Amino acid sequence: MAAFGRLSRTLLRSVSAAQTRQLSAAAAHGEQGVKTWKLLTFLVALPGVGVCMLNAFLKAQNHSHDQPEFIPYTHLRIRSKRFPWGDGNKSLFHNSHVNPLPDGYEGHE
Repeated sequence: MAAFGRLSRTLLRSVSAAQTRQLSAAAAHGEQGVKTWKLLTFLVALPGVGVCMLNAFLKAQNHSHDQPEFIPYTHLRIRSKRFPWGDGNKSLFHNSHVNPLPDGYEGHE
């Protein structure tokens, strides 16, 4: 049993020494990788985020804010039991502008 413990400790030491050598060699060559990722961040990622933000802003400006027409489909908005919050008829994240109740939109008009 003691021989097994010594063998496992020896193996762990040799593995950790090999990993340390690999990591230090990678760190020596990693300077180019840091420059590459920094360039990719500033020249590709950040302008890409900016273009996506501009696209979302322009789409929101052209979006119609009218309520969609309510069509009382029988398979939608089925309530087999009441919700345990509020009046029991509205979902947890209910938005009265876009989420109709089973009998239509709430009376804002």
